[in-house]
Amino acid sequence: MGTARATAKRPRSMPNLLGSTLLGALLPGLGLIIGGRRRIGAFVLTLFLGLVGLGVYVGLTRRDEVLAATVVPSRLLITSVAIGALAFVWIVVVVASHRSLRPATGGAGGRAFGALFVGLLCFAIAAPAAVGVQSVLAQRTLVQDVFQAQGESKSATRPSTVNTKDPWENKQRLNLLLLGGDDAPSREGVRTDTVIVASIDTRTGNTALISLPRNLTFMPFPADSPLRRYYPDGFGKEGLSLDGRLEWMLTAMYQNVPDAHPGILGPSDNEGADVLKQSVGEAIGLKLDYYLQVNLQSFPEIVDALGGIRVNVNERVAMGGVSSSHIPPKEWIEPGPDQHLDGRHALWFARGRYGADDDQRQVRQRCVIKSIVDAADPQTLVTKYKAIARAGQHLLRTDIPQELLPAMVQLALKVKSGTVSNVTLDSEKLRLKYLHPDYQALRDTVENALESTPPPTTTPTTTPPATPAAPASTRNPAAPTTTAPPGPTQNLADACAYNPAGDQPN
Repeated sequence: MGTARATAKRPRSMPNLLGSTLLGALLPGLGLIIGGRRRIGAFVLTLFLGLVGLGVYVGLTRRDEVLAATVVPSRLLITSVAIGALAFVWIVVVVASHRSLRPATGGAGGRAFGALFVGLLCFAIAAPAAVGVQSVLAQRTLVQDVFQAQGESKSATRPSTVNTKDPWENKQRLNLLLLGGDDAPSREGVRTDTVIVASIDTRTGNTALISLPRNLTFMPFPADSPLRRYYPDGFGKEGLSLDGRLEWMLTAMYQNVPDAHPGILGPSDNEGADVLKQSVGEAIGLKLDYYLQVNLQSFPEIVDALGGIRVNVNERVAMGGVSSSHIPPKEWIEPGPDQHLDGRHALWFARGRYGADDDQRQVRQRCVIKSIVDAADPQTLVTKYKAIARAGQHLLRTDIPQELLPAMVQLALKVKSGTVSNVTLDSEKLRLKYLHPDYQALRDTVENALESTPPPTTTPTTTPPATPAAPASTRNPAAPTTTAPPGPTQNLADACAYNPAGDQPN
């Protein structure tokens, strides 16, 4: 009699059968209930609704923790297995629901059509699950290939320990060295034509970018560096011709210093980056924590993976050409507002030299960084992540340890919503284009710029008593700010706005 009641609940027409099967796929367990298998159906439906509710709760209240988990390889592996297992169970429930709903008697054609319909539903579940698993595993591979654990990699300059519970405790600023190097197979050695320091306020995410000209000479080293013995006056030589100085400029240090003194700083996976962290940090008066090195040959790949970037082009930018040899470029990026650039054009926008000086290139490079940050919105990351992760494997080298990545993700969210500004360097006053730049004045400029950053929270307008300023890298976050005049900073939203120049390169 129970079997008769259960059979009576089954849909008698094909449209009702397919509709109930679809409903059972959208709400797993409901199809089993309609088909008469109430207990197991109620259990599955309750479990499904519970998982959905848990997901919504975690997404709304634990978003930062979820994002932090996306950079932990073990959690990513568990996530990929969980996605596959849930998809498999879902498919089993859909098939079981259809079998419960299908009449005991029916034509072969109806059965075949029902089986086809169930197959399509299963594919609709399996396909996105497979994409999800592939994306999660791509992220895991990216993290493991680019970011090594603290004890598995070698660095002569990064912090020796990582406070995983609160990495930014007593650390007001995180200072990252951003390097752009062109290590193409056809090119001998590596030149770091792009050297930028990103100093990030760990409380607000506000970021100051400090770009150094690639032709700086006599770059200094810290007093406690072994390299100070060999270059007491900085990396440079007197009495050289202009061509001779090329091997003694900032751009050549990455290759030439390790070649001349291999292993002098200790065990290192990237001696050139360690050399630059010490020297650049000493030049600007900051302790540099970690580096991020971008292989410019792979730079177009990451831009294309993001779907391109949008920039304001204020003057014609050459794609090729050699100014010193009077060889004009064959292509130009023409001026215009809000232009969409693919990877190839974005690379030339950042590095085009013909008819432009280093100051113009540095501004363009900072605008490219800002545009990449803007382009990496959640929708782009979700829909194009496999391509982005694949490009990242070829693009990046770094000494940031895996243990720090969860905190870095949360800090990146602050940077995304914070202000990115440029520390303006007066080349004439700082003598940056001279043989002996004024590095003390450069340190003072950077310190003033970072000191002028407004506090992250609203405070009374009373003026605290002035206190001697500590070095920017070691200041106590709790110390009151002084009333120093505004430093030479410029919001990149203004610096990268559309303000076309009157005279354009030919």
